[in-house]
Amino acid sequence: MDAALSCMRFLYLLLLVSMVSGPAVLRAQTLPPVPLAEPASAPKAKGDKPSFIPFPIVFSQPETGLGYGLAVLPVFRLGPDSATRKSSARLIGWRTQKKQSLIQLTHSIFTPGERFFIAGEASFYNQFPINYYGFGPETRLADKSVIQYKVFIFQERALKRLAPGLFAGLQYRLTDLRDVQVNEGIGNDPLNSRLFDRPAREYQQSTRVSGFGPALLYDARDNVLSTYRGSYLEVSALLNGSALGSDYRFSRYLLDARRFQPLTSDNKTILGVQLIGQFQSGEVPFRELANLGGSNLLRGYYEGRYRDRQLLAAQAEVRRVLFGRFNGVLFVGLGQVGNTFRDFGKGGLKAAGGAGLRFRFNRRDRLNVRLDYGVERGGSSGVYFSIGEAF
Repeated sequence: MDAALSCMRFLYLLLLVSMVSGPAVLRAQTLPPVPLAEPASAPKAKGDKPSFIPFPIVFSQPETGLGYGLAVLPVFRLGPDSATRKSSARLIGWRTQKKQSLIQLTHSIFTPGERFFIAGEASFYNQFPINYYGFGPETRLADKSVIQYKVFIFQERALKRLAPGLFAGLQYRLTDLRDVQVNEGIGNDPLNSRLFDRPAREYQQSTRVSGFGPALLYDARDNVLSTYRGSYLEVSALLNGSALGSDYRFSRYLLDARRFQPLTSDNKTILGVQLIGQFQSGEVPFRELANLGGSNLLRGYYEGRYRDRQLLAAQAEVRRVLFGRFNGVLFVGLGQVGNTFRDFGKGGLKAAGGAGLRFRFNRRDRLNVRLDYGVERGGSSGVYFSIGEAF
């Protein structure tokens, strides 16, 4: 436990030092500054047309069986200014042997001159299964049950540029959850599940969560798809209440800080560090609790293996060019959840690490397809296939 806490302190200090010091941390290098705003007359790069060629998806998970689908991944720049960072979108659809399906559209758009940043998501999960272990930092593997539901998620944020890299604005999020079912309970008894420890209205009726709130974003990354250098800081809030049609009244606050730094002058080795916190107050339904684990945060833990109202985690990874279109990654992460901050001391700090491969699907725009293998401190592991970097 002491070693894990020391490691988490080290990651936290590393993030703070890199955010403050920037390129000065590596004084042997002379790196060019990140171009954030140049005159609109700067020439537009040639060959800048987005590609709409579908990319095939094949995966397999115990809860889904074989899954297959397609993804369209256009990357584009709006306006003639080549200093405006590129925008991206992602349209994904897949179906599994067990008749589960997903349709998802996401987008991150910089308008000409980066005057506005617009990002959002629209997703529909049909009969989506998850392993549910209850909530809190001390849940047991033996308490696993398998539940499924249908959920529609819509989120949109519109931010205005205040200064180079600095944006502020508003965001809205809607989550509509329906048809919650327990497929497999504890001891193969569908009537025995930690889900039934929750208030009955969370699983007997449809649940709608609707929230609105402010967002502040500082984004000085050179490339939002696969960053070589730069900083990212997001501070945002969502206030959910009946005035917006929400069945639950609670507040959510998010802190997401990242720093990227080349370790070599040729940009072939990159260090990335992230500190993330999600803090909530009020009556939070199980689907909206902060989740630890999954393909983006503490890879090695099943997504939602630990969930509660509060979450704090740090992770770091080293990315290295291998050969051709292939890159390699080593990563490590630490985190904890709890109903209150005092609960962070219960159940031991969660730790995970692993390695992965990247295939540069789009070399011009640095869009990667990734395959990661993560192991958590208890010995469980996970294999993750995804599009884009974890952070």
